[in-house]
Amino acid sequence: MDIKEYKDIYVFCEEKDGAINDASLELLGEARRLVENRPQLGYKVIGVAIGNLDEDLINEIGYHGADKIIWLYNKDINHYSTEIFTTLFVDEVIKKDKPDIVLIPATVMGRDLAPRIAARCDTGLTADATKLEFDPENENSSLLYVTRPAFGGNLFGTIVNETKRPQMTTIRPGVMEKLPKDASRQFEIDKREVSIVNINDPVKLVEVLPRDHMAVDITKADIIISGGRGIGDNFHILEECAKMIGAEVGASRGAVDKGYIAKDHQVGQTGKTVRPKVYIACGISGAVQHLAGMEKSDFIIAINKDPDAPIFSVANIGFVGDALEIVPLITEEIKKYRERPY
Repeated sequence: MDIKEYKDIYVFCEEKDGAINDASLELLGEARRLVENRPQLGYKVIGVAIGNLDEDLINEIGYHGADKIIWLYNKDINHYSTEIFTTLFVDEVIKKDKPDIVLIPATVMGRDLAPRIAARCDTGLTADATKLEFDPENENSSLLYVTRPAFGGNLFGTIVNETKRPQMTTIRPGVMEKLPKDASRQFEIDKREVSIVNINDPVKLVEVLPRDHMAVDITKADIIISGGRGIGDNFHILEECAKMIGAEVGASRGAVDKGYIAKDHQVGQTGKTVRPKVYIACGISGAVQHLAGMEKSDFIIAINKDPDAPIFSVANIGFVGDALEIVPLITEEIKKYRERPY
């Protein structure tokens, strides 16, 4: 393998519910940051889309940072297929275009697709990355330094792939930041008609079921009020406050592990990464694993009995006290404010 033949950063762009999902757009933004921070490489950001997609969706990839979009089109590809997507990505993109770096969202689809691509290419894959940077010791190197949590999030390791290409990694939704949409951006669309006749897909799609309407996607919330183990089985207090302020309820890993609330609500290294406008941490000490999942929130409010709790180091406002006493008071004051006569 001649590593010098491999070039550019490729991003798999996943379609979900009629749109390119935010996780893919975030990776386009991160790829853009990488290439602009090392212009001497002359690298481009290449988006890869697969299937019978609307051209407006393809344009969204360009509007959010891609210099070029490789669109593997077939009118019969209307849903994700492990075998079809893997085969097409390897045969039609990696073998023909030789990408140096491939970024894939760590979504359900991405976690299924990425390891299969890596295995067929006989290359490595770093999963659930939280930080990407080019070799800091060599400004002309495209070697990617990938940081990810290890040992349950208690440690962080940096992984490099010096001998195989492409360099592959999956990145969790919410970790990176997408660029604002710019409809004036210039980009190239390389639409390739692909055949799937000779791809043996052993899986037959029977039915697509909507997700449980009770499930929570806290990554899209503008306001999150989160509880730790100190809240115990009193999460109803946070839920009442959340209703008053239009928030979603989050939680630390400790609270989830104790069974106080479902894992859908977990914020942190082993949960979800969030960037709300306001994050309210109640009874959360602020372990590094939790901070990694919420420290990029626009405004952070912390409530904790311990004045030395690490959560206060990232908070814009802090209250030293019992969250079980303070949160109901806040809820009551908001209720009074809303019910006041005009």
